[in-house]
Amino acid sequence: MGRKLILLIPILAAIMVFSCKSNPATRHDPSAPITEGTKTTVTHPAQIVEVFNPATVSKEYHSTTRAEVQQFIQRLNQIIRARNYSAWRETLSQEYIDTYSSPARLREISEQPAMKMANITLRNLNDYFTRVFVPSRNPDRIQIDNVDIEFISEYRVRAFTTRVNNVNQEVREILYDLEKINDTWKIIN
Repeated sequence: MGRKLILLIPILAAIMVFSCKSNPATRHDPSAPITEGTKTTVTHPAQIVEVFNPATVSKEYHSTTRAEVQQFIQRLNQIIRARNYSAWRETLSQEYIDTYSSPARLREISEQPAMKMANITLRNLNDYFTRVFVPSRNPDRIQIDNVDIEFISEYRVRAFTTRVNNVNQEVREILYDLEKINDTWKIIN
């Protein structure tokens, strides 16, 4: 056993030396971000992370994106009014479909007190659409002109509206998290 350990130590040391070798082209102070256009690259010892800066979005791009999102939400409101499951499903990202089709997630939602009181058990994404999504959205109260966006990344936005509550205060209400996938806006988680 002692002999095997003695042979193993140089091998492990060699692996550590070669796996920790730095790349001089990427070496810099980790606290100093590198800015390129709308993205900031921050290097950490083990990874490179790009951080999006929403302040770099041009007014034109913001305006164009806001108009696209407003059109998307207007179309989505029509889908909700019609209770059109197949059209709604086309507005979803694969991530959203996978999450809300998951038996574990459907069971979790079904276990919520309001669902238990209404004796609702979700079995599939269609149940989720019919029993949760549609009742939780009132397309008539969303005024499209009042929908605004905030950028999460270049192709991800959070759509929200501002409404006045019963004590006359403005309240920001998140409507959807959206991502532009293949030039089409989709609902994401």
